[in-house]
Amino acid sequence: MFQNYVSEKAFIHRTVRLEGNNLVLGRSEIGEGTYIGFNTIIGYPSKKSFSSIRAMPENIGVLDELSSGAKIGSACLIRPGSVVYEGVVIGRNLTTGHNILIREGSRIGDNCLIGSGSMLDGSVSIGSNVKIQSGVYLPHGTVVGENVFIGPYACITNDRYPASKRLSPVVIGNGCIIGANSTLISGVRIGDNSVVAAGSVVTRNVPPSTVVLGVPARIYMPREEYEAKRIRYEQGV
Repeated sequence: MFQNYVSEKAFIHRTVRLEGNNLVLGRSEIGEGTYIGFNTIIGYPSKKSFSSIRAMPENIGVLDELSSGAKIGSACLIRPGSVVYEGVVIGRNLTTGHNILIREGSRIGDNCLIGSGSMLDGSVSIGSNVKIQSGVYLPHGTVVGENVFIGPYACITNDRYPASKRLSPVVIGNGCIIGANSTLISGVRIGDNSVVAAGSVVTRNVPPSTVVLGVPARIYMPREEYEAKRIRYEQGV
């Protein structure tokens, strides 16, 4: 039988299911009906927490003492191999793929999806009803609005002249679509209801309700025209 480690400081609803080999550290909270997959860690300590000790922890109890815990809402499904750091707050009904990483200070709204192998690299803010496909990278400080779709292997950046000492996060507005394998350069703002076509490299701000395409990305059409084409596509016209 696979063993779990659950901190005495944690609060886990009685309906939560732990698949096995799970660590739940610090004052973590897990809501009603949530399922935590095999080999998943909840509340892993941040680098700042580790700085308070001189040597690597000798046992799980030390990790538990270092962690302030994470908060996970009700009816979530976090699949095996995932790591959720301390200071993370997740809303209701999150579904993840396998092996996702959510670093410290990140916030996720309700009814979201995060695909396998995606990484939220610290202090990332995600609104409700967001779908993030597999292999997406969101660096420190990225802001994603509500009702956003981010396609597989999209890459967001936060440093225009790496490796500099200044970070300039990307902001993605409400209702946006970010296509597969697209790259958003540090500091750009994607206006509400805009679309970034697959494979594009966005180097400047995108106006609201606009479709951009290319390398570098240029305005291609209004969102209204995109929606008309989408409807015809769905109807097989």
